[in-house]
Amino acid sequence: MDQSAIEVRDLSVSYGSTPVLVGVRLSVPVGAGVCVTGENGIGKSTLLRCITSLQRADAGEIEVFGGPPGSTPEFWRAVVTTVEPPTWYPGLTAREHAELVCRAHGLDPAAAGVDEALERFGIAGHADAIPPSLSSGQKQRLTLALALLRPSRLLILDEPEQRLDPEGRAMVAGLLGDYLADGGTVLMASHDDAFAAAAGTGTVSMAELHAADAQ
Repeated sequence: MDQSAIEVRDLSVSYGSTPVLVGVRLSVPVGAGVCVTGENGIGKSTLLRCITSLQRADAGEIEVFGGPPGSTPEFWRAVVTTVEPPTWYPGLTAREHAELVCRAHGLDPAAAGVDEALERFGIAGHADAIPPSLSSGQKQRLTLALALLRPSRLLILDEPEQRLDPEGRAMVAGLLGDYLADGGTVLMASHDDAFAAAAGTGTVSMAELHAADAQ
């Protein structure tokens, strides 16, 4: 039996009197890529927020690498998420944010390829700009560059293709495919089936996750 990176059992979340997740079940094996699909408002982001411990569920169980999410420093060393916008530190440039991420994880920025990452994501020309001054698409590219610079075992991404042009989508899909090929695990939400296929992930709809025979 494959070891699970993520196990979600009978997860339920309501906003007031409105149920959003009801009895959701999901299993993601280590080394697998899974893309959750579905229309806006169906609970994709809520599910990812619960899995990353950023939101408390009303009922159900979640395990990430065999333990509760967000409970230890080891969890955050293993898991990278873009479910919430990153914190931009006042006065630090885009490059300095990338260097900070590297140093926080014991990496030498030059050896980790900070400049190459910024170039790859098409934001090298904005390396000395502060992130709040960037466009929404540039911020998305920087967020993804930071997520992929640091070491991790699991990426949890909320619509990573958002605000990217077709070339950017293809580039990010290729990087996610490389991450999976290197043994990482990916869970993401997306509206773009072609992007999910290019990234090498399987797809599962929120409707399936609510079903009794869900994954």
